[in-house]
Amino acid sequence: KKAENCELQRVAGMATQTQKVDAQPAQFRLLPKVINGAIAGLIGVTCTFPIDLVKTRLQKQQGGHRMYSGMIDCGKKTFMKEGFFGMYRGSAVNLLLITPEKAIKLVGNDFFRHKLETPSGKLTLPRECLAGGLAGACQIVVTTPMELLKIHGQVAGAAADAAGTPRASTTSVALNLIRERGITGLYKGFGSTFLRDVSFSVIYFPLFAHLNHLGPRKSPDSQDAAFYVSLLAGIVSGATGSFCVTPLDVIKTRLQILKHGDGDVKFNGVIDCFRKTLTNEGVTAFFKGAGCRMAVVAPLFGIAQAVYYVGIAEFLLDKCSFA
Repeated sequence: KKAENCELQRVAGMATQTQKVDAQPAQFRLLPKVINGAIAGLIGVTCTFPIDLVKTRLQKQQGGHRMYSGMIDCGKKTFMKEGFFGMYRGSAVNLLLITPEKAIKLVGNDFFRHKLETPSGKLTLPRECLAGGLAGACQIVVTTPMELLKIHGQVAGAAADAAGTPRASTTSVALNLIRERGITGLYKGFGSTFLRDVSFSVIYFPLFAHLNHLGPRKSPDSQDAAFYVSLLAGIVSGATGSFCVTPLDVIKTRLQILKHGDGDVKFNGVIDCFRKTLTNEGVTAFFKGAGCRMAVVAPLFGIAQAVYYVGIAEFLLDKCSFA
């Protein structure tokens, strides 16, 4: 009987220790999340960049100066004139900087959600929005120069072909901007980029979290959603967020154009761009490229989130005993 009592005490002690472990907050593993974010960004951008190029060229068009009648026309003409690699014009800088950009965005949201949890592990909707907004704000340091140089590369091919002049490389553009304006030259359109990305993140991340929570888990004892659930949640959330902030994206794109065509209106800041665009082209101008943008962002974030939650880095680091 004494032996039975000892065994009961041992089992009770183990149960108490298990409860203590379960009560502890989950650890935030930074390195694997950064690696997952980088991989997710590279795969997502590679798959969706040609549509993003079409979106940028459509948004640049003003008034009667139209080279393209729509998304399909733009894609067809670009492919015919510039070939397959022309569809990836400006992608080099994007692929280079998307690694830190997506890592900051995805990991930042997870980090702020972790820090903003209540003692009971709950996260209210306002806190979810705050976490997403903070993540969007943190990425701007990388996003602004990446978008500026990407947009130049995307419109340079069409402008050069129309004028019959050689195309300036993205590298030479970056170096010229730094020489002429210093490092701040790479941050042209910072304010509009900030407004767009913070607004998008406030909408996207809470919506994704709730949709991702609705679907089946990887396994009965797992807290992680199945791959296709994260993919679909990312697609729906990305499409919704991108459509809502398209007016801010149009403004950002126009402010970051470095070389304007003949007859193009030039803008001096977000408010001036909004006022002139509304006066000259009407409300519909703010939704130029909305379809393209949704076609870019929806699969981009669907792929990125699915890859991010697959846990490639955790598997590799645990396998190599580095984590």
